[in-house]
Amino acid sequence: MQKTEALYTYKIITKEQTALIEQAADCLARSFIGVDVSGKWVQEPMVGQLNLRYDDFYQFTKDYLDSTVEQGYCAVALDHDHHVVGVLAGDTNAPEIIGEDVFEGSFYDMNVILRVLEDVDKRFMEDFKERNGKELEDGELLHLFMLGVTAEYNRHDIIQQLGNKLITKASSQGLKAILAEATNAKSIRVMEKYHNMKKYKDVEGNEIVHKYEENARLKDIPSDIADGTYILIKEL
Repeated sequence: MQKTEALYTYKIITKEQTALIEQAADCLARSFIGVDVSGKWVQEPMVGQLNLRYDDFYQFTKDYLDSTVEQGYCAVALDHDHHVVGVLAGDTNAPEIIGEDVFEGSFYDMNVILRVLEDVDKRFMEDFKERNGKELEDGELLHLFMLGVTAEYNRHDIIQQLGNKLITKASSQGLKAILAEATNAKSIRVMEKYHNMKKYKDVEGNEIVHKYEENARLKDIPSDIADGTYILIKEL
């Protein structure tokens, strides 16, 4: 089989590359809504459970990329035709806890996911403050927010290459750690295997997790697919 480097090229995109931003948003949206990979349906469990629409999710990912891409932490994998087939997008902002519904209309159920993320983020930031005696500030951590791969081949290699690119940059810029909210078992395994990320434990030794079985809207997600959203971390 061809080496991944021969199949794909990798780059960090800039604010001026509007066509690549649009392709990246499409890749992320399709990955979260669901893609067929060699006859197997792959999608993000919460998005699948809530039946969110592509159009809404595309606009959400596009807005996120437009607001954060200038920070330099959106890496893409390009195939031979220069099409985006993999994206890992992050930012160096401290997580923001809004505490109320922000999505409306056909995208209203995205608020369910927002509350899950805010739950684990809030607990992480409280633990961070207890450990460090101060609030988490912008520019301290790289927050890996969205990962999407639509390529049919070498998917794990793409994830490894994209992660390596962003983690190397974060380390070179003096960031303290890499943080991610992992929403399913597969993403946890991949980030543990390829990037040595670990489930974060608070000062009392407890994992920070939002269990789906305790969420009325998400309790029907099969536990073998995903049992909750966990905070993962990698110290730099």
